[in-house]
Parts: sequence; C-alpha cells; structure tokens
Amino acid sequence: ITRLSRAYNLTVPPSGRTLSGGLDPAALHMPKRFFGAARNMREGGSLTILATALVDTGSKMDDVVYEEFKGTGNMEMVLDRKLQEKRVFPAIDLAKSSTRRDDLLLSPSELEGIDIVRKAMNTMKPEDATDKLIDLFSRTRNNREFVDMVKKIRFY
Repeated sequence: ITRLSRAYNLTVPPSGRTLSGGLDPAALHMPKRFFGAARNMREGGSLTILATALVDTGSKMDDVVYEEFKGTGNMEMVLDRKLQEKRVFPAIDLAKSSTRRDDLLLSPSELEGIDIVRKAMNTMKPEDATDKLIDLFSRTRNNREFVDMVKKIRFY
C-alpha cells in the first residue's frame, strides 16, 4: 500500500495541499477506494485484500501512509526481522499481531485459549514462543484440539 500511494503521489494532479513527507492528500484517494472495494461488493459477500505497509524506513511519507491505513484493516500482522534472520518461520511477531474484534469470530472457549497463549507468550522470547506455538499446531488437527491442549498444558 505504501508503494501504491507513492505511485499515485507522483501521478495525481496537485491538489494544492501537501501532507507531512511531501504526500499530496489526493494521492490517497485511489488506494482508499481500492481498500473500500473489500467492503462494498455488489452481490454481497466479501473480498479479502492482503496489503503490506513499509514502516521504520526513515521516510516521513511512509509513516503518513501507514497512519492513514492503520485502522482500516481487520487484522494486523507484524513481521519480525530478528526471527527471519534466525530462520524461524513464519517470522511473525505474535505479541504485536492481532485480529480486530476477534470476539465476533471465535467461541468463548477459543477466546480463553488465545488469552492463555498471549499471556504465556509475553513471558517468553519471541523465537521460543513461535517455536512452542508451531509445535502445538503440529500436534493438533483443528482449533478445538488446539484450545483443549493449551488449556490442559497451560502453554508454559
């Protein structure tokens, strides 16, 4: 989404205003419409759009784009370079990643399991937490088995 916004910033006619980092507000119009397509289907249903945003690049424009789109998604997945460098895959920072309004998607039992996992992960190093979680996933066939195992062993 960052690069899409940068490209539009180079091609849109100037609106006369400039946001921090040299971004023209008009450059965000089409990327926002693109994201809006996920919620505005003619026949109902839904469209899943997966996008990435560049952060911590030192570019103020990238920060502005990230802040503009930060609250629009249903889920935020944060990748961890340190995990990737240690060849731990998926290299996801589990503590910083989450789904918004997961209470609408999951059963009370699943929410309880997630709470147990998140509390335990906060006391572990990220690579240990990821390894432990992958191990538990490999030993279960579905969410119910996973939640039951997490509750039984308390994930520690």
